[in-house]
Amino acid sequence: MITENPVDITSVLMDESAELSVSVTQIVQRLKGTHLHSQLEKQAKECLHKPEIKLETLKDDVRRLLKASGMTWLLPPSGHPRAPPEHTKEPLEYMCKAQVNWEKRILKSLNSMCTELGIPLARKRPVPEQKELTNKWNEMGTDEPGNADTNNLTCSRLHLDVLVGLRNPNNERSEDLTVRSHWGLIQVSLNVRDIPQMVKEMYPELGLTYGQLGIDDHTHVPPGKYLHISEQDSAAAQQYSRQGCPTGLRAQLWSLILNTTNDPEDITHYEQLKARVINHDLLVDNLIYKDVKLTASNDDYYFVFEDYLYQVLLCFSRDTAVLEHFSYNSATPPKSCIQNKSGSEQCAMVYPPNGVIPFHGFSMYVAPLCFLYNEPSTLYRVFREMYIRYLFRLHSVSSHPSGIVSLCLQFERLLQTHLPQLFYHLREIGAQPLRIAFKWIVRAFSGYLSTDQLLLLWDRILGCDSLEIVAVLAAAVFAFRAENLMEVTSLASAEAVLADLSTLKVMPLLQIFLFATSV
Repeated sequence: MITENPVDITSVLMDESAELSVSVTQIVQRLKGTHLHSQLEKQAKECLHKPEIKLETLKDDVRRLLKASGMTWLLPPSGHPRAPPEHTKEPLEYMCKAQVNWEKRILKSLNSMCTELGIPLARKRPVPEQKELTNKWNEMGTDEPGNADTNNLTCSRLHLDVLVGLRNPNNERSEDLTVRSHWGLIQVSLNVRDIPQMVKEMYPELGLTYGQLGIDDHTHVPPGKYLHISEQDSAAAQQYSRQGCPTGLRAQLWSLILNTTNDPEDITHYEQLKARVINHDLLVDNLIYKDVKLTASNDDYYFVFEDYLYQVLLCFSRDTAVLEHFSYNSATPPKSCIQNKSGSEQCAMVYPPNGVIPFHGFSMYVAPLCFLYNEPSTLYRVFREMYIRYLFRLHSVSSHPSGIVSLCLQFERLLQTHLPQLFYHLREIGAQPLRIAFKWIVRAFSGYLSTDQLLLLWDRILGCDSLEIVAVLAAAVFAFRAENLMEVTSLASAEAVLADLSTLKVMPLLQIFLFATSV
């Protein structure tokens, strides 16, 4: 709700007196997806109901227990100044500045839209409108909600321009950059892995000697080899999904990996978010409606899920629990000045309440999950966890290995190293490969691959706990179409060669590119 203050979570995490908060947040992020994390989460829920556990003294209790157990190395060093919060989120200053400028650009567009259309950022719906929305909650796709004049605030082309403009001020001299880096669009130097490193460190399970769902579908891979779902072993489920999840078990395995549940409190939380949607109308709702209409509703695979997409995304925009991820995201939740009841003073509030302004294609992050979960509350929980673990990195400027900058750089490096003639040819005709592949990468291929192949790709994202494989697949697609691409003479003809990816098979492409190329 716009009248609530959703800043409390982040302000607690970043409060100067709470030295332990950042450390705890980082530890929790490293534990996520492990069996230990799921056990700790269950124990924490049980402890909250015990009378001896008091939230007021919880921080001091944790500090005392860490000291008593000899785990003082987890505590921030005393006598040393703490790094500024923005440095724990993103260590490179020029990346932080680029992200801040990008956020300012989006906010300026949002404010301009608000002014031009005369639509307030938020308003309480009249009672008749609340009743109408309640009645058509499961049929929102049957009419045309939202303002037809609303435009998307950003698109992949504008986002790519921001990344192309990145420069490290410490490497301004040309001799500090390799000749290869000048070939591509990304002109910053980050540590990205080449094929031999990936094969050894990240993707040994994709090897030719391992069974792969997506290739060996007729040779059943027994789930019992790695786990029993009844044991609720998140780490084992993650290991298992590296070789692909069986269609009938995928929904359970993904929920297990993401540690999502559908307990009564989860259902209650979803219903509370639904009530917030019904009670208040936000300007960003129009962006959601417009995006669904322009993307998922026109997709042959996803148009049938239009109602689900509205429900999940509208609830997502009101969920202040999403603010948690800004403690490790390079981005900062946008704020708006809201007048108080007296109308005289103003206060800064996070807007929208979840801190995420939707952009063109955002609904495609949810659409594939609709094939797995038919219960809205479960679908919502899985999407939210997918977003705060992985998907947010696809539209935030950062140096993280799974961030969009690293993925773009890795894609270009892979082509430059293993397909230099193709890269040079496309560059010379004005068809920089990244300008074609960026839309695939920023959506993790959602809307481009057939759904069964996309889910096989996302199996590996969850299994390897990394988005790196998205860049690898983008390079593999270029390798697969290399012969045709060497014949093209313009950007338009190169785009035509790569226009339809719906017939591609993900796993054969990845195996050929990773293992045949590394021989």
